[in-house]
Amino acid sequence: MPTSDDHKQLHVAMFPWLAFGHIIPFLQLSQLIAQKGHKVSFLSTTRNIQRLPASHLISPLINLVKLTLPPVQQLPHDAEATMDVQTDDIPYLKKAYDGLQPQVTRFLEEESPDWIIYDFAPYWLPSVAADLRISRAFFSIVSAWFIAFMGSSPDSLINGSDERTTDEDFMTSPRWVPFPSKVCYRKYEAIWMAGTVSVNASGVSDAYRMGMILKGSECMFIRYCYELEPQWLTLLEELHRLPVIPVGLMPPETPINLGDEKDEVWKTVKKWLDGQQKGHVVYVALGSEVMVSESLLGELALGLELSGLSFFWALRKPVGSTESNSMELPNGFLERTSDRGVVWTSWVPQLQILSHESVGGFLTHCGWGSIVEGLRFGHPLIMLPFLVDQGPNARVLADKQVGIEVPRNDEDGSFTKDSVARSLRSVVVDEEGKIYKANAMELSRTLGDSKVEKEYINHFINYLEKKGREVA
Repeated sequence: MPTSDDHKQLHVAMFPWLAFGHIIPFLQLSQLIAQKGHKVSFLSTTRNIQRLPASHLISPLINLVKLTLPPVQQLPHDAEATMDVQTDDIPYLKKAYDGLQPQVTRFLEEESPDWIIYDFAPYWLPSVAADLRISRAFFSIVSAWFIAFMGSSPDSLINGSDERTTDEDFMTSPRWVPFPSKVCYRKYEAIWMAGTVSVNASGVSDAYRMGMILKGSECMFIRYCYELEPQWLTLLEELHRLPVIPVGLMPPETPINLGDEKDEVWKTVKKWLDGQQKGHVVYVALGSEVMVSESLLGELALGLELSGLSFFWALRKPVGSTESNSMELPNGFLERTSDRGVVWTSWVPQLQILSHESVGGFLTHCGWGSIVEGLRFGHPLIMLPFLVDQGPNARVLADKQVGIEVPRNDEDGSFTKDSVARSLRSVVVDEEGKIYKANAMELSRTLGDSKVEKEYINHFINYLEKKGREVA
């Protein structure tokens, strides 16, 4: 049994959800814990561990624990992450994830770590850890405003007592937010949010998962900082009655060596970027999981063409997509833009691209990780959100004038080539874009302060050391 010495080596177990947008921040946090001399057990499925990027040099203090994902009939063979399935099949992935409970429980019984830090999905885990007298925490890889928007208390999430059931209920700031806020969903996004309160194919609702996680945790760690809308952190503590400890934004380091094959990719990309006008290239990346319809993909392409700007488009077909989700670009588009644009359909070194001086704007889906990376380099954003927290993120950042949202039809989320082109030019080359660039650069100085980041991590580690084994 570990001693009560605050400076002893801790054993921290980490258990992220099966999405690489979650796995990578959990791995980053694991690295930061290991750098302080503590032992980490990183739990995920075999295939996901095998797919961890080679550029993430794993500390010898991190033990990668491979779990076997139970088969679920509706999932494709070898589907172990959200990138392997279509959006509609994610509830089946959650069902398989819940099937990991016996393996995770056995690990906790045998290894008896000081802490288990988990994601939003394993609603069954806090009670298991509590029974074993293991300290337990929820690590949110999304913004504080998104968690606050979801519900007024753990019990309201569990029981659905906030009485938000229609799309319209999610299109205004919640009654429990006591300050002016732009955080809300558009009608075309609210359909997804309304679905979080309904039981899905996994057997429970996403709201129930989140409620049980918040109710059963001793604290919440969050990828966030006081320099960015601090009132949301205070509100989270009041709503859920638990300590909320920001760990900073954890901007990833730009790796020097990517590995032989990836270094060759970067050499090719860099050669093209070096030949472009400084600050005039638009980097376009909508993540690896957003399914964009062929018609919207076409409008986006034609909008890039119409803007007249140089662009580098990281266009990867989601692994779980089907032929009906093809990436057919408009006839002649590639030929017409070949002198000023690149469409890259395999892996790209996003951090290296964003750090290049020719990039002058980032067209993004507004995933929290992409926002952190874009703003780290001071790039103004052209925002095209689709799922989950992306819409609210775009509302807040547009309000901060670090970029603009592409105007869309409020009913179905459609947009036109003209709205894309206007948005791109207004941010990157028009006079009005100067304010977005200035604000993005100012925010990058605040959020990219390595001294401040170290202070967040030190506070987080001190909390782990002090509270480990102090089970509530």
